[in-house]
Amino acid sequence: MTEREPQIVLTADRGSFTDYGGSSVLGYVACMPSRLVPRLFMDKFFTPPVKVDPDGGAIIAPYALRKLEAALVNKGFQVSVIPPEVLEAHVKDETKILGITAHDPYGLDPVSFKLTFLFGGGETWTARFFRELGEKVSTIKRRRPNLKVIVGGPGAWELVRDRPVWVDHIFLGEGEVTFPEVARQIIEGGDLPTVIRGRDPKVEEIPPIINPARLGEVQITRGCPRGCQFCSITPETFRSIPLDVIKSEVEVNLKVGGMRRVEFITDDVLLYGSRKLRTNKEAVVRLFSEVMAMGVDGIWWPHISAPAVRESPGTVRAMAEIVGYNFDRAVAPVVGLETGSVKIFEKYMRAKAFPWSPMEWDDVIIDATAIMNDNYIYPCYTMTIGYPEETNEDVEDSIELVQKIVDHDFTAWVFPLPVIPISTTRIRENPFPYAERLPSRYWDLLYVSWHHNIKVTKKLSPILTNGIPNSIVRKIVRTMIEKVFDSIDQIFLELKESKGKKSLDFSAVSLNNTLGVLKSVYWLTKLSFKNS
Repeated sequence: MTEREPQIVLTADRGSFTDYGGSSVLGYVACMPSRLVPRLFMDKFFTPPVKVDPDGGAIIAPYALRKLEAALVNKGFQVSVIPPEVLEAHVKDETKILGITAHDPYGLDPVSFKLTFLFGGGETWTARFFRELGEKVSTIKRRRPNLKVIVGGPGAWELVRDRPVWVDHIFLGEGEVTFPEVARQIIEGGDLPTVIRGRDPKVEEIPPIINPARLGEVQITRGCPRGCQFCSITPETFRSIPLDVIKSEVEVNLKVGGMRRVEFITDDVLLYGSRKLRTNKEAVVRLFSEVMAMGVDGIWWPHISAPAVRESPGTVRAMAEIVGYNFDRAVAPVVGLETGSVKIFEKYMRAKAFPWSPMEWDDVIIDATAIMNDNYIYPCYTMTIGYPEETNEDVEDSIELVQKIVDHDFTAWVFPLPVIPISTTRIRENPFPYAERLPSRYWDLLYVSWHHNIKVTKKLSPILTNGIPNSIVRKIVRTMIEKVFDSIDQIFLELKESKGKKSLDFSAVSLNNTLGVLKSVYWLTKLSFKNS
């Protein structure tokens, strides 16, 4: 067997196997119904394919695949990480296992779920990309019936109740320890259950990546100790990755991949090196200082928590000074705002406010937002709406909290999302929060939030697109943002006034076929006259 004939091939659908044109925030476009975003735009701007080497291997790849690749190589397996576009040519007779990481295979992610029911239903791009990958894998399996397909990743839970026929095994949880063991058993002809659960590795069992990840991704923490019942991350044991491992991965991305930006992967950047949810300023400052000293352009990160910001504003200020954040080099992390209702807060996320109480949550959010804005951090606040016992009074409490953000004129987005009963969480038995089950005041909350979001998005459009290296593409995307948001306020106003019924109008809109485009032009013309 040669190195070009791998025992294991790792891949993902296009919605995951891309660098989003250099700006990870553009990945949210894939959560839209596919009929509303033309394929050309997805291929050129939002989810372009990655480049491959002469052997078909991905030059850059999603971090999760790079991590699994390292774990398998360390155990002696021959592995290739292949983009979906060239998959068929690189699954050989010698390939025993096809491993796939799935992010949102059925469009049930909270963002996808919300955008689907707001815009008239239909298959999201995330689901369409996964379906198209499945069609390709089905063709491969017809030629190679002994090939075993294992699907894992953060969206694998969506497949448990409705497993596609081309999927042999569903892998839930972390893979560094268990997946190589599973691979060995499959290659040796062992019998395995359909659903496999991975054991959480100890920090010393997590190997560094050996090939570059997209966007300069490097993980610094894993898991979250706050214990929110709606979150699938909660069951994981919290770990901080050793600094020498982090720096070795930065080096791989820098020297091998040529990426001078660093994207930390974490569920809360201020928990790095922490004990019992208390910020460790020394550890965070050392992390940022030593990584910046490696000659990188900057450090970005996806998540931070409001309580940690309020507890340690000095740490936030130090991070901003080390990296040199300013308006043109700002950070826009996702931050959990969740709810303004003390009743909902105490039942589902009591430890989220630590070291403060749920009664102090409004003050925590307002103080933390001010601290972040002072340091060029512009939070994308997410809310969880649609709990079974949630009433209009609870939603009114949330509206009041959002209104405080608006009244302070903070630079922050607010996204009220349906709380999804993910099968790996403690609310897995909750009903799905379909539109008809939501409290009627939800639509008022949605409008208050989006009216503010539109203003913030226009203000920060240059920041959101700065990562796009191609200046022409960058200009096109900025123009698209401007044009779309000129009309979207009227859409959310009508959703509010109709209590969501207006969303049915979008079901006739399609930009992926000629008839649909003509209907869409007619519908948009009517909307434009209404706005004028």
